[in-house]
Amino acid sequence: MHAKDILSDGYSRIQEEVHAVVEGLTADGLNARPGPTANSVSWLVWHLTRVQDDHVADAAGLEQVWLSQDWEKRFGLGLPRHDTGYGHSPAKVARVRVDSPDLLTGYYDAVHEQTRGFLRGLTAQDLERVVDERWDPPVTLGTRLVSVLSDDLQHVGQAAYARGLLQAS
Repeated sequence: MHAKDILSDGYSRIQEEVHAVVEGLTADGLNARPGPTANSVSWLVWHLTRVQDDHVADAAGLEQVWLSQDWEKRFGLGLPRHDTGYGHSPAKVARVRVDSPDLLTGYYDAVHEQTRGFLRGLTAQDLERVVDERWDPPVTLGTRLVSVLSDDLQHVGQAAYARGLLQAS
C-alpha cells in the first residue's frame, strides 16, 4: 500500500464521520452549544472543513472550494473570506449557524472531492516537498496532510461528543 492510499483512506474516514455526526439533526441540534463557551456541531464541522479546504488547497496550489464554488455565499456567515475558525471567540462561534445538515455535508463533500483528486496524483517524492518554512523543521507535504487528517478527526470526534451531550439532556 502506498502512502497516498493510506492518506486517502484516512480522509475518507473523516467524510464518513462528518455524515454520521450531522445525520438527522435539526437546525436546533446542529447549532446548540453544550455550554456557553462550547462549540456547536455546526461550528466544529464547518471549522474542520475550512481547515482541510484551506491547508490542502494551499499545499496543492489550488483555490479553496469555499471561494471557487461559492460556499462562502451559501453559508452567509459574514466572516472574513479566508476565516477558518482558528482562535474564534465564543461570540464568533455563535455566528456559525446552519439550517440543515445538507449545507455542512455538501461543503465537506466538495472539499473531500478536491482533496481526493489531489491525493490521487501524489508520488512518494511529492510528500517530501516543503510546504511551510515558518516552522523548525520546515513542514513537508506529508506532514501537513497528516496534521490536517489528525485535526479533522479530533474535531469530528468532538462534534460526536457534543451531539451525545445534547441528546442526553
